[in-house]
Amino acid sequence: MFDLILNRLRGKRILILGFGREGRSTFSFLKKYLSDSPLAIADKNASAFANLDLTGVETISGNDYLNSIYAFDVVIKTPGISLKDFDTKTVEITSQTDLFLSQFHNQTIGISGTKGKSTTTSLIYHLLNSSGHDAILTGNIGIPCFDVMEQIRPDSIVVYELSAHQLEYVHNSPRVGVLLNVFEEHLDHFGTFERYKNAKLNLLRFMQETDTAVVHDSLMDDVLPLFVNAAVFSTMQFGFEDSQCDTLDAERSRSAQSITTFFDAPKSLPILGQHNILNAKAALCACEAYGFSAEGLMPYLYTFTPLEHRLERVGTFGGVSFFNDSISTIPQAAIAACQTLKKVDFLLLGGFDRDIDYTPLVDFLAVNHVPHLLFTGKAGERMMKLLIDRGVASQMHTYSSMEEAFAVVKANAKQGDVCLLSPAAASYDQYKNFEERGRKFKALAQTL
Repeated sequence: MFDLILNRLRGKRILILGFGREGRSTFSFLKKYLSDSPLAIADKNASAFANLDLTGVETISGNDYLNSIYAFDVVIKTPGISLKDFDTKTVEITSQTDLFLSQFHNQTIGISGTKGKSTTTSLIYHLLNSSGHDAILTGNIGIPCFDVMEQIRPDSIVVYELSAHQLEYVHNSPRVGVLLNVFEEHLDHFGTFERYKNAKLNLLRFMQETDTAVVHDSLMDDVLPLFVNAAVFSTMQFGFEDSQCDTLDAERSRSAQSITTFFDAPKSLPILGQHNILNAKAALCACEAYGFSAEGLMPYLYTFTPLEHRLERVGTFGGVSFFNDSISTIPQAAIAACQTLKKVDFLLLGGFDRDIDYTPLVDFLAVNHVPHLLFTGKAGERMMKLLIDRGVASQMHTYSSMEEAFAVVKANAKQGDVCLLSPAAASYDQYKNFEERGRKFKALAQTL
């Protein structure tokens, strides 16, 4: 059933590196299909192994657990673990994603990008599922791919959200790969922006002649060097300039007239912002690249339910309109949110500092006045200093908890103001994830 995966692993000493949700998923698969293979699990925390029957399985934990990678034939790595400080040239490192794509390459639409990938992934899934196709959602959206493999039939289309972490060690690409954008992010994991970008480009690096890359105009200079010859794989571009999907390979060109017509005069989409027009365009291009008519799928754009924490309108409370954009972890996301809303009176910024460049956000706020800027965490401290040095005239406030931020809003807000949480930074200094941060913001807004 999964011959390509099983043949690659059979007879080898296997290490599962990291034992969170995906690691446990890998363990269940291997126990079911390769129960006789020597198996070990390594995780920093021994508590990860609690309440499981691990008879016959070697477990490795502690601060030096990563050193175990050299003792096994193949390492199946969990995405969140960084090996940037290890020499991995002599180690066979793979992952659920790499193994899955080796088996189901021809049935997979893979989506990546620093921002917009969850919305675009969910939108592609919605377009296909709503139009009666057997679409299966998986990946970075919260569903390990090994958990859905038994559901895949010959006519199934797998819609796979792919993070840079998942793409870092892959040697297979999907049949249709969508690359939305690449901005500076996750430098704590990758060490350099170049390594991060190269991981993103792995989405397309291993494409075959019958595959299609759907790529934003701005990334073509990065993508073109991946062509081994003039037409290894076809590439559909999308952007604002041409308002259509152009295909570089004329012999396999697909009509984009329906997409052009739609984006010349779009109705009101349920997702806000120019960046989401790009996401919708990428979704249509991806479906068309797979072989479906974009025109037939367009009506389903208007029945899509936007994802939580992505420029989500929370409501108007105490005369103030609140928007939750907690997914914003880079300056470009905060800029896009402000541009979409046009009027922002309170902007909540900052959090965990990944040492990314905040100059684009400083440049934007220097010429797009926001009356009140609220900063938290190490990233917020750095942003505030840059803005003060630049002479930005906004009133600047610091806060150590969301409650303190709302006290500032309550003390200064007037009827008709807009309060936006778009932090341009990760949440890990105070919250488990961006979802927890967004839920706290929403809960406090509703009590104002």
